Amino acid sequence: MTHHQSALSTLVSELLQDPDLAHEELFRRLLQAGLQDLIDAEASVKIGAERYERSPSRSTRRNGTRAKRLATPAGELDLAIPKLRAGSFYPALLHPRRRVDKALWAVICTAWIDGVSTRKAEDLVRALGNESGISKSQVSRICGEIDEVVAEFLHRRLDHTWFPYLFLDATYLDIRQGGRVVSQAVVVATGVAATGHREVLGMAIGDAETTGFWTEFLRSLRERGLRVSTPAAPEGVLLVTSDAHAGLKHAIKAVLPGASWQRCRVHFARNITQALGSARSKPVNALVSTIFAQTSPETVREAYQQVTASLEASFPKIAAMLKDAEADLTAFAAFPIEHWRKIWSNNPIERVNREIKRRADVVQIFPNRDSATRLVGAVLQDQHEEWQYGERRYISDISLRRLADMLTNDTPETTSRLLMTA
Repeated sequence: MTHHQSALSTLVSELLQDPDLAHEELFRRLLQAGLQDLIDAEASVKIGAERYERSPSRSTRRNGTRAKRLATPAGELDLAIPKLRAGSFYPALLHPRRRVDKALWAVICTAWIDGVSTRKAEDLVRALGNESGISKSQVSRICGEIDEVVAEFLHRRLDHTWFPYLFLDATYLDIRQGGRVVSQAVVVATGVAATGHREVLGMAIGDAETTGFWTEFLRSLRERGLRVSTPAAPEGVLLVTSDAHAGLKHAIKAVLPGASWQRCRVHFARNITQALGSARSKPVNALVSTIFAQTSPETVREAYQQVTASLEASFPKIAAMLKDAEADLTAFAAFPIEHWRKIWSNNPIERVNREIKRRADVVQIFPNRDSATRLVGAVLQDQHEEWQYGERRYISDISLRRLADMLTNDTPETTSRLLMTA
């Protein structure tokens, strides 16, 4: 804390001037000041510079603070969590993982209070540490705190960096609406940033995966700053990976011009299994997987043609599927080879969806859409922070800089050729 007076040193100065402060208040304020200094120090490491410091390692700037009240045995502490102009920050000492547990607890308690829970939900409330009951005001306070943090995360700006790769997928949750339990689509977008790290970009809940719903969701990402790729400004979304849902495909074309579409190879393999059955599909899927074992764009195309031809006699339906899907299944081949394994399937986002379902299975039926947004948003924010601070780069930042150079230093006519030989 070389460029400003720390909270702890300020308090020490105050104590020297007023030694008669109550001991209980003294301990509470000492604890609060110490925690605030630790939070500020962690923020400085995240930013790469102290407050007001000029530093070449600075990655972003402070953008005010968010109030956080922390209950401790010494009393309630009022802390200030720094907000950043780009990215998000939550201090490790406040245990961000507990956000999900708190959100889950709040959802179950809300269901209990609203009278829509079962005996199992009541048992879950007790298992989460609430033996004596919970008041509506307590649940409202907890929900309000979580909702504020989740809303800030889900509506943050996305223009702080370049996202060349975008992944889209959906899962379904049971939510109570108008006295009925209905299945609702939860759509999630993740992306690979120019740094090579993954980020959760957004989430929305709707009645179904219609073209209109996907279009509205993708437009919301663009309104928050997600850039599209144009000949004049190519550093936008270059590739979108998803399943072959018709509504999603139409929305991608309408909202993300300039982006190629990669049909998820794992979903395509499932389509083959659905068409042939589990036993008959195994050798066919093994043959199709040889397409993805190639080491150059040229051999990918050659293998694709050979596999398609070899299946025409025995499995004409699968051969027709391959012919129709060739451009979409091989879109990955137009990008650097070291990126292929990372961009040709939706596996990364499917793991996120499994974590959402694991948490949601505890609740089973959400009392309303807001409660589902609260829990899913908390899960996604924790995943985002884990990717940002605890995971090595998903894709090499060096290879992404090379990709950016190819896009900006060459004409549109030669950019495609350069990507094919990267």
